[in-house]
Amino acid sequence: MQTQAHSLKSYESVENATRSGREIEAAVLTKAAIKLKKCQDNWDAPDREYKLDEALKYNQRIWSIFQSELSRNDHEMPKKLRLDILRLAAFVDRRLFETMAFPEPEKLNIVININNNLAAGLRGSPQ
Repeated sequence: MQTQAHSLKSYESVENATRSGREIEAAVLTKAAIKLKKCQDNWDAPDREYKLDEALKYNQRIWSIFQSELSRNDHEMPKKLRLDILRLAAFVDRRLFETMAFPEPEKLNIVININNNLAAGLRGSPQ
């Protein structure tokens, strides 16, 4: 079993090394949406608090990375588009903090939708 897990990790490392930046961003956003959706679908699970905290923190980390990257003056993306995404990131941050403070499954809908729609856009496919 240990060898299988090691082989999977090796495969994932190679897969990530061959992906483009956009593909990686899309995969991370999709993973973030899936984590939130699983929490939403299993809201009454005994480990919901732990899983929700994990999913919210994962989402915070990726959106913080996006914010940091988009805040660079030398970023290649057009300034207007960067500002629009930074505003969206600020909205996502507020929703994540609000959900941490006052958890309700419906509050996850908008972040799940934003993550999935951005991932689809990065892949060049409609949602």
